[in-house]
Amino acid sequence: MEASARGRRRRRPQGGSAATSSGVLAFVGLLAGCTLVGTAPRAPRSVPKAPPEAAEGPARPLPPPTFPGAALPWDHLASGFPVGWSETGVASWYGHPYHGRPTASGEIYDQEAPTAAHRLLPFGTRLRVENLDNGRTAQLTVNDRGPFVEGRILDVSRRMARELDLLGPGTARVRLTVLETPGPPRACWFLMAGVFEGEREARIHLERLAAEGLPGRVQNSLDGKVRVWAGPFRTLEEVRRAHEGYGGMVVGC
Repeated sequence: MEASARGRRRRRPQGGSAATSSGVLAFVGLLAGCTLVGTAPRAPRSVPKAPPEAAEGPARPLPPPTFPGAALPWDHLASGFPVGWSETGVASWYGHPYHGRPTASGEIYDQEAPTAAHRLLPFGTRLRVENLDNGRTAQLTVNDRGPFVEGRILDVSRRMARELDLLGPGTARVRLTVLETPGPPRACWFLMAGVFEGEREARIHLERLAAEGLPGRVQNSLDGKVRVWAGPFRTLEEVRRAHEGYGGMVVGC
């Protein structure tokens, strides 16, 4: 699953931590097309279809990279994440108001389904998730994008949160392991290039990116934040160059 577009997502995490990941559903709009600069994305999880005029607000700094420095798994972005690939980090969960909304994959989010959001793993990837705080495990399928909160690697459904005992604490340290892959990865990525309090500042940043040759869009999220997404990028070289130049979070289409 603000580390957290394709208006998937951002919301506040259930259980007490600040705005969780995912923007997951909200990210659908980004994944679903290639709208150019200045156009509004289709509305998945965190974007209202007709957002009201946003109040102006101070710009927030660019979020740090999804992975520190060269640690972002570039090789796997190109070749795929093999069975047995593992990642350790913090997981959170999401439920309402995203239940019944489209996810980034196009599926309707069901908080009682065994699913999760991840920023990079292909949709359809089957995972084993272990809660390192209590030893509980669960198996689930990636069908959404997120989390968009720095330091988190996975956003699980409410059902999976119950199984992993995440409902109360809201977050936990987990280890995820790939059990099954859906096939070759899709060569398509976005870069979350900024998070702002108001739409005006976000659009100013979007114009700056456009002046430097980066197409993008503005996304109003259900958590009240306005995100600027650059892309889509169709080659690994393009997204890597953008990431190195602007920081931000690399998110799969």
